[in-house]
Amino acid sequence: MTKESAKLDLACTYMKNNQPISAYNLLMTLAENEMKKEDLKAGILLLLAAECKTLQGKDRNGELLQAAKFYEKVAKKEKPAAAKYAYLCAAKCFLRIGQYDDAMDAFEKAKKYVHHIIEEKKPIVVVDDSPAITLKLNDYLQKLGYKDIHTFADGKSALKSIKKLIQSSQNPIILLDMDLPDIAGDEIAKTLLKLKPNLSIILITADEKTSPRVRKTIGWGSTAFIQKPFTINELKNALDVTISGSIT
Repeated sequence: MTKESAKLDLACTYMKNNQPISAYNLLMTLAENEMKKEDLKAGILLLLAAECKTLQGKDRNGELLQAAKFYEKVAKKEKPAAAKYAYLCAAKCFLRIGQYDDAMDAFEKAKKYVHHIIEEKKPIVVVDDSPAITLKLNDYLQKLGYKDIHTFADGKSALKSIKKLIQSSQNPIILLDMDLPDIAGDEIAKTLLKLKPNLSIILITADEKTSPRVRKTIGWGSTAFIQKPFTINELKNALDVTISGSIT
């Protein structure tokens, strides 16, 4: 084990033992060293440091902004695949601190790097209690080439099915209505992201993106947002953002 790996392991141990201050200090030292080398690992270390701030009950925006700017800086010097990854990471960091214009700018830069690998379409889980919206989504998804589509009108049934998909090592994309009859969409998102932090969730709501509950749910890790009423192009863009930024 290298010296850096040992320090990272120690920082993770501090976090598990509820010692976020010690973990934060160690992670920031490691991040600064990696930033000098312009290594993409620095961004991950900054995100972990931000999580330490959250564990302390403190604002994490400074670390997230630092990570976003670092990713943007490194993206300009990386090869296409790594540059696209860095810009997408920057976009997600900007999104989590509410800098939507910067997030969109980073995402547009990432789109310039064409992804040539043809991937099998992931399973889609549609959770919406409106039959009209469900039919519309099914129609759009089929036109976009998706075939493995699961639909649910309530949160309880959806949670049960999604958990089974995750347990069977599938990585579904969740299209989640924020207003369900039994469980609020933001609570479903929170539950699922605790189970699988990198799960792809696209929020579907009539709310504005700046509304408190949407911003809160995005902050938990939701990957994209669609506002009702929506077009097939808006759905496609949200799916593109989700697929490009996901880690299986």
